Amino acid sequence: MAEFADVIIDISHEKVDRPFQYRIPRRLQEVLCVGCQVEVPFGMGNHIRRGFVVGVSDRAEYAIEKIKEIAGILEGSVSAESQLIQVAWWMKERYGSTMNQALKTVLPVKQQVKPQKKQWVFCLVGQDELAALVQEAVKKKYRARERLLRAFFETNGIPLGLLANQMNISRSTIKPLEEKGILLVDARPLARNPAEVYVEKGKRRQTGEGLVLNPQQQRVVSQIQKEYGEGIRKTYLIHGITGSGKTEIYMELIDYVRSQGKQIILLIPEIALTYQTVMRFCRRFGSQVSFINSRLSAGERYEQFERAKKGEIPIMIGPRSALFTPFRNLGLIIIDEEHEGAYKSEITPRYHAREVALYRASLSGASVVLGSATPSLESYQKAMHGIYSYFKINRRAKKNSVLPRIQVVDMRRELQEGNRSIFSRSLAAMIDERLGRKEQVMLFLNRRGYSRFLSCRNCGEAIKCPHCDVTLTLHREMGQENQLICHYCGYRIPRPKLCPSCASPYLAPFGTGTQKVETMVREVFPDARVLRMDLDTTAKKGGHEEIISAFGAHEADILIGTQMIVKGHDFPAVTLVGILAADLSLYASDYQCSERTFQLLTQAAGRAGRDERQGDVIIQTYSPKHYCIEAAAAQDYERFFKRELEYRRLLHYPPVCTMMTLLVGSGEEAFVDAAAGKAYQQITAWERAAKTRGELQVIGPVNAPVYKLNDIYRKIIYMKSENYAILIQIRTRTEEMLNAANVDGQLTIQFDFC
Repeated sequence: MAEFADVIIDISHEKVDRPFQYRIPRRLQEVLCVGCQVEVPFGMGNHIRRGFVVGVSDRAEYAIEKIKEIAGILEGSVSAESQLIQVAWWMKERYGSTMNQALKTVLPVKQQVKPQKKQWVFCLVGQDELAALVQEAVKKKYRARERLLRAFFETNGIPLGLLANQMNISRSTIKPLEEKGILLVDARPLARNPAEVYVEKGKRRQTGEGLVLNPQQQRVVSQIQKEYGEGIRKTYLIHGITGSGKTEIYMELIDYVRSQGKQIILLIPEIALTYQTVMRFCRRFGSQVSFINSRLSAGERYEQFERAKKGEIPIMIGPRSALFTPFRNLGLIIIDEEHEGAYKSEITPRYHAREVALYRASLSGASVVLGSATPSLESYQKAMHGIYSYFKINRRAKKNSVLPRIQVVDMRRELQEGNRSIFSRSLAAMIDERLGRKEQVMLFLNRRGYSRFLSCRNCGEAIKCPHCDVTLTLHREMGQENQLICHYCGYRIPRPKLCPSCASPYLAPFGTGTQKVETMVREVFPDARVLRMDLDTTAKKGGHEEIISAFGAHEADILIGTQMIVKGHDFPAVTLVGILAADLSLYASDYQCSERTFQLLTQAAGRAGRDERQGDVIIQTYSPKHYCIEAAAAQDYERFFKRELEYRRLLHYPPVCTMMTLLVGSGEEAFVDAAAGKAYQQITAWERAAKTRGELQVIGPVNAPVYKLNDIYRKIIYMKSENYAILIQIRTRTEEMLNAANVDGQLTIQFDFC
């Protein structure tokens, strides 16, 4: 039984104030736990202060006679902070990190937001006159003015910065309308809720009106509401094809749970990539919604969390960090597109939002709803085993909307028959046809840049990043010479005229990126209006919204982009999707590459024909007989699941087992080799001593897929077992050994679970 507790006095300190050790009185040893709010004597005068227990142990950090004793546990309901500290402790134990790292993840950083005044643009005319002005702008082809005026159908006031940064509307567009008395530019305090600018004033549906759901949607809503009303709290997986109306189901469930006086967290992979979804929730629930994302400052995020803690907002939307919203009465957590890799943290603690959501829901007495057209194998297997309640929706929500026709084109045959273009003959013909019918096209390539790399045709050397073990990607930037950029560390240089290795002038680009596709599209279809959406074009604040809004308003005929264009967007005029290189992600050095490829292809295909006109999808590939490609073309998830699970069982990969990876890194190559070798010896020696042979598989040490990253050399050891407890014991022992050897801090240590 633990005798000592680590207590933090001020949990909102910018650096998460350090803990102080206290003795646990005998009377409290059986009831005190991590997360408890306690009273403790603090400082020279032993003034009683409130704090939170963030750790317990049976070892004193210094002389026992100098350790003060906890005065007592505070009575009353468990606070939001207490629950989040429990979550942090669980994450520390589950994923491997320090408690301080876990606390910094779950607790908002305390930063005050200074009151600001921003210039706003107000519309001074009524809806009828506004409609006439829009028609006039269309007739005169004033596209920026048309976009500006249409925005006022949704709200009568928009921040000037939003128009400039996110809608690409300059003061020169506003000024003529201001002079005519149509618009007014004025200053007022900035809205505290970032969602307010998206609320459709006067048109928002009021609570209780409900949606007109089809029978499949209504079955899901009715069953979950029935069980929720009976006090049953479960995890549900909604497996709905693209366009099946999962968002409408979420809104009805949120409305119901909110009517019970509960609070809701809705997770989406990245809020900037699902602009349309956020707009729909803001219009439905108005100022009751807030959201956080990576573009908000630390102060703005802290302010939204404070509003949530005070009960000012019942609904929070955001990426995985929204999971730590300090709601006191959490009743429902929804994870949209639950299969997305964005829900896995890339920094310590390397938690998965789905797993943490389930744990937080268990503490709060909340239900969890997972939704996807292509569920992760882990979630689908749990649904098939009855661990999750499962709902299948196999029809689209919009009347007369059906899944698209899908054609797989073998690019090997195209080459054999003389077509050296990136566009197959079928795709080129269909693009031309759609342009003639004034319909829209999306072209998907999961690689940004102009070309993959630059290589010397004389000596064969590719130009690599000096800090990372990867080639530099060629980019063409407006107003600048061609740039070679590392997509890992950001290193960039101008395109050299001579080979750095042999001084040959024969440098040639190889491979294709989205920039090169854009150039090719403009050459083949010169009359088409083209937009490109990737990390380069969306780097500025509001870049995603600007491009999505412009394409949604039919200001472009063709949208070219990486995976960010195929997630969560609904464009009724898109009737053709071209997947230019389905193989790009198929042969990556990752056991999940087939699963991710299937998900990307299915999600991309789902963008076509979402209105009454049936869409078409062209999948261009050099591996047309791969089971992943065939299942995606047939839009048959069950077929893919069975084949992929067979492969995972054969090679003993998750979800058949749990896999833990240990990554060790150092700027000194010899040091990382020695540390990885020592860790391997420790792990195998422990395995023999614990007599777990057969229960644990150890592979490595091997070089990481990117061996050198930002001047750090990296080695990996893989451990697979169906017994999770064994992996936890190995992690604890190995971490202690490596930390003891890492006295000078040369080594980075990172554990990860799959």
